[in-house]
Amino acid sequence: MPKLSSATLLLCVSMPALADEVRVAVAANFLDAITTLSEQFERQSGHTVLISSGSTGKLYAQIKNGAPFDVFLAADEARPALLEHEAAIVPGSRFTYALGTLVLWSPDRGLIDAEQSVLNNGDFRFLAIANPATAPYGRAAQEVLTGMGLWERFSKKMVRGENIGQTYQYVYSRNADLGFVAKSQVFSQGQFADGSWWEVPADRYAPIVQQAVQLRDTPAATALLDYLRSPAGLAVIQAYGYGTDAAQ
Repeated sequence: MPKLSSATLLLCVSMPALADEVRVAVAANFLDAITTLSEQFERQSGHTVLISSGSTGKLYAQIKNGAPFDVFLAADEARPALLEHEAAIVPGSRFTYALGTLVLWSPDRGLIDAEQSVLNNGDFRFLAIANPATAPYGRAAQEVLTGMGLWERFSKKMVRGENIGQTYQYVYSRNADLGFVAKSQVFSQGQFADGSWWEVPADRYAPIVQQAVQLRDTPAATALLDYLRSPAGLAVIQAYGYGTDAAQ
């Protein structure tokens, strides 16, 4: 049996000790992106990423109640700023990792046109939005509909997802005819998913500035957030339809 050198033995002993877990609380809109990012990060670093997804409001409440997350990827800047104000994060760790985009989407190719006739005519059974009270994309959808004078008109036709992930599922399963979702849910590698869509102009709603904070000072958590800001990480984020100018 060949003998291992002392350097090889040291490497074999050290590598498992260096690998660690990163527990990430991530807003539902960013789930697909963080899944891809985590796979790449795990291969590069040897760390393991454990993902919990939900609405930003509910994840914030879990963190306040002691949930053992290491990193929080929110869909807004308000909750990360609150955690920073409450001295509940690693100092200096708050940053913008993505700029979100709201899209009206339907799996029906002929439903949504450039003039948004389906909204103006109200010719649909159900419209899905995320809960504006807990989900930033839901709040943005409410702004858009209010600006169009349609919020009250469609109140009885709305189905509200607990988060943007559930909202997308309502539309994808055709329990709702159309819905306001995150662009990242219906866009990847430069192409929209099958169906029809309207990418809502940015001036129709307040910017969806998605910020990250580090909750525990561990090398693995630091490494993951560094990876999100690296050229490789930003390329993945952009590929899912997010803006990243403010993240660089």
